[in-house]
This record gives sequence, structure tokens and C-alpha cells, in this order.
Amino acid sequence: MKTIFSGIQPSGTLTLGNYLGAMKHFVELQEDNNCYFCIVDEHAITVPQDRLKLKNNIRSLAALYLASGIDSDKSTLFIQSEVSAHTQLGWILQSISYIGELERMTQFKDKSTGKDAVSAGLLTYPPLMAADILLYKTDIVPVGEDQKQHLELTRNLAQRFNNKYNDIFTVPEVSIPKVGARIMSLQEPTKKMSKSDDNQKASIFMLDDMKQVEKKIKSAVTDSEGIVKFDKENKPGVSNLLSIFSICSGRSIEDLEAQYQNAGYGEFKQATANSVIDTLQPIQDRYYELIDSEELDNILDKGAEKANYDASKILAKAKKAMGLGRVKKKK
Repeated sequence: MKTIFSGIQPSGTLTLGNYLGAMKHFVELQEDNNCYFCIVDEHAITVPQDRLKLKNNIRSLAALYLASGIDSDKSTLFIQSEVSAHTQLGWILQSISYIGELERMTQFKDKSTGKDAVSAGLLTYPPLMAADILLYKTDIVPVGEDQKQHLELTRNLAQRFNNKYNDIFTVPEVSIPKVGARIMSLQEPTKKMSKSDDNQKASIFMLDDMKQVEKKIKSAVTDSEGIVKFDKENKPGVSNLLSIFSICSGRSIEDLEAQYQNAGYGEFKQATANSVIDTLQPIQDRYYELIDSEELDNILDKGAEKANYDASKILAKAKKAMGLGRVKKKK
């Protein structure tokens, strides 16, 4: 049995892309693996946040995890800031990180370019991300392509610590799903669907009502050919809708191409919308049962307790290896 860790920031409502590219796979992974799913709220504060919105987003994300099929009896679901070992190990790993390698992180460059003032946390959050992963003896980290560079840094920091101090950390492997890892924008199908996109038509959010879902898919950018065919380079819009339809329905892209090759885009988009609605409706039903419930708090309390217990053991080993703290004299 492998140990898997994944964290999602509570910075806005998740999109269909987040679900199909990540959370749907998490539900499958928990069946045969030891899974930790973390709401990484301390990562969210590397950019300014409204405190009340942040609190609501944390709770909402926890409910979405569970509504999507995460089972608290099979997986550990918890909030990062409720496990203090994360920031403690994050500081330890910062001390063995180099400014040059942190400045080379693509996401730091993207988020800091053109800004008058940049948070130090934006530069140093990759070591905190490494701490999230390394605290649980993680074997596999499922991520999108955009996080691959950070995972490589995590591996480097684990190996650097192990070589310099003691063999404490498991060096994790990166797992990038082959299908659905990148669901694209409905309006600009050459870029990834994002929860922070200013164009509300570009993204389907997991809590959109079903009329919104249908309307957004019907207005999705395609092309003038009218041929339903998977061709990312020449038909990115149609290819994106085929990917969404395929994952939501469980049918192969080839099967969908064959069925809709002479149908035209109107019929194809309606069928795609129906498959998305069939996917999201039961998730939303369960979400609204959970969001204000004591059940959600109990699950998060249980997750924090287990995560604290597991993480504290690795943190203690890392501190000891570095020579931190004191050795008590025997009486």
C-alpha cells in the first residue's frame, strides 16, 4: 500500500477542471492507498485574502472533498493550519533551500512579475509545500503539470536533508494523470481552466447551477468546421469538450467521435452539458447536506487529530537529526 498526499488551496470555488483533473482521481486512489488530503490554507495567504471569505472557502472545500467521494474512513482529510508541524518543518526546509532555486520557480516568476511589492511567502512557499508532503512519508504525489517543478524541488530537498543529516524523509514520486490533467478554458481553449479567470464563461464551477452549466457549454468556443473530432492543435475547443464529455460519461473519445461525427456542434454541446450535469448534480446535493453540518466538523476534527499524530513523529526525527532542541539530563 502506497502513501499519497495531495493539497488544494481554498482560494475560490473549485472548477470542473479541478474535479476531473484531480478530485475524481482521488476517490479512486483512496481504495488501495493510504491517502492524506489537505486543505492548504497557509499557502493561500501568500497573496492577500479576505479573512471571512477564506474561512468560508476552507469549509466549502472540505465539503466538496467529501461530496466528491472522499471517505473519511479510508482517507485523512484535514486543514493545514490545524497541524503546526507543517510550518515548523517548512522553516527547517527553508534553511536548506537556496534563494536561487526558489527564484527560478516558474510560478514565483509569473505571480511576482510587474508587482510593486511581493510577499516573501510567495518566494518561500515551495519549502512549505515540501514539508506538507514529507511529513507523511509520502510515496506518490498526484499533481498537474503546473506543479511538477515544485515536486522536483521537494525531491531535491528531501535528498539534500537525508544526505546532510540523516535518512529521515521518503523521496516522493510525481504522478501526472494522463487523461483530464488539463481541462482547458471554454473561452480560450489553449489555456487551462482556472478558478481565477476573470471571464466567468470560461470556467464551470462545481457549485454552478445547472442552467449556468448548460449555458456555458453551449457558448464554448469551437470552430467553423462543424466536425466533432479530437485534434488538440487544430481544434482545441472541440477537443476540450470531447475530453470533458469522455471523463464525465466514462466513454472513450473514439466512441464519442463516432457517435457525433455528423451531428453538428449544437447536439454535441447539449450532450456534453448533460454529461456534466449528471456528474455535478449528486456532488452538489451531498455538498449542501454537509456544508453547515456537525458531521463536517467531526470529520475535520478526526482528520486533524490523525494528521497531528503522524506528522509530529517525522518532525521530531527531523529536529533531532539537525540538532534542534535539547537532550534532557537523566536524573
